[in-house]
Order: sequence, then structure tokens, then C-alpha cells
Amino acid sequence: MKKRSKRYEAIENLADKNKTYDLRDAISLLKKMATTKFDSSVDLHFYLNIDPKKSEQMVRGTVILPHGTGKKIRIAVFCKGEQEKIAREAGAEYVGANDLIDKVAAGFLDFDCAVATPEMMKDLAKLGRVLGPRGLMPSPKSQTVTNDVKKAIEDLRKGKVEFKVDKQSGVHLSVGKAGFEEDKLYDNALRIIEALNEARPSSVKGKFLKSCFISSTMSPAIKLTA
Repeated sequence: MKKRSKRYEAIENLADKNKTYDLRDAISLLKKMATTKFDSSVDLHFYLNIDPKKSEQMVRGTVILPHGTGKKIRIAVFCKGEQEKIAREAGAEYVGANDLIDKVAAGFLDFDCAVATPEMMKDLAKLGRVLGPRGLMPSPKSQTVTNDVKKAIEDLRKGKVEFKVDKQSGVHLSVGKAGFEEDKLYDNALRIIEALNEARPSSVKGKFLKSCFISSTMSPAIKLTA
């Protein structure tokens, strides 16, 4: 049996494991559990009533959190010509065309999000095995393949996040930081739940959200009333 830290043991009984909590109560309780020395991340964990093997039941989308994620993100933009100037002026940390592609191919991955113009996607395809597994590959569905690189960068700065169901029918997303005010965490979490319900496949029958939990880094999860 895994040995828990004294800190974890001190907080694990704050929530009743056999009870479900509404979102506001769960957030209030979670903030009491967030006793790490750093500002821990707050995450939502969903388990959906879908078959991830069926393409028509793929759940994927993007959502802009009203109060951001609380994380400072580094953005790489793959583009050419005038778009490079626009991307730099918009505040992208790394901007380039084939030079940036070669740098990433050589092992450079010090960025959190990537944007690309459509003309770059053919050359960028060779980085699929590098960027794909890390969730960094630009995609039209997430609006990160676009000629409007300025807007893409601005949306990411505002707190735009992408969600996608995994092989276990789960979706996991950050809501913000434990240091956020309760109302801000609530607004962010509610927007994520709304966006997920909006992405419900038409072929899914019955209850869509099987279960939902909220947790912070190194804290027990609290089950939410679905």
C-alpha cells in the first residue's frame, strides 16, 4: 500500500468519499485541501458515456476560460514572411519557418502551445511524432492552424484550452490555480462543463457525463454531483 504524506493524511478526511458535492461546495472544500507550498493546479476529470473507438463519438473542442488558467504560457508560431512580424508583435516567444521546424526536430520543446499558418502544415507534418503525443501539434479544430495568428495568440493568452477524450473515455482539464478566488474557479469550471456538454455527439444516448471529479495537485479528488 502506498504510504501517504502527513499533509495528505491531514486533508483526506475533509471530504466524504461516499458523498457527491455541488460545484460551489466542492471548490470551497478543495481550497481548504490545497495546502502545498506552491500554488497548485485545480483540475476537472470527466468520464463520459461514449465509445472512444467510434469516430462519430469523438469528443473534442476548445474553450476560453473567463479568468484564464493562471499559467504563463510560451507560444511557438510556425509562419513565414509578414506573419512572422505579426506573431512577434503579438508576443509569441518563438517564431520561425523551417528554421524553427529544424530546431524542434533537433529536440527543442520549450513551449506550451503551437500555432501555424496553413502554408506551413506540409513542412510541419514531419514533426507529427514529436508534437502529436505532447498535444502540441497545431490543428484546424483547435483554431491553431490559421492565417490570423494574432487572434490565435490572443486567445491562447486569454486562457484558451483544448480538450479531447482519451482512450478511457476521460477528459482532463485545468480549471485554474488554487490561489484563485472561489468565484473565479467556479466560473472557469462551469464554462468547461458547458463546453463539454456542447460537444456531446448526437449519437450518444442517455446520460452523457457518467462522473466528474475535481482535485488539486497532490490532493484527494472530490466527486461532483453530475
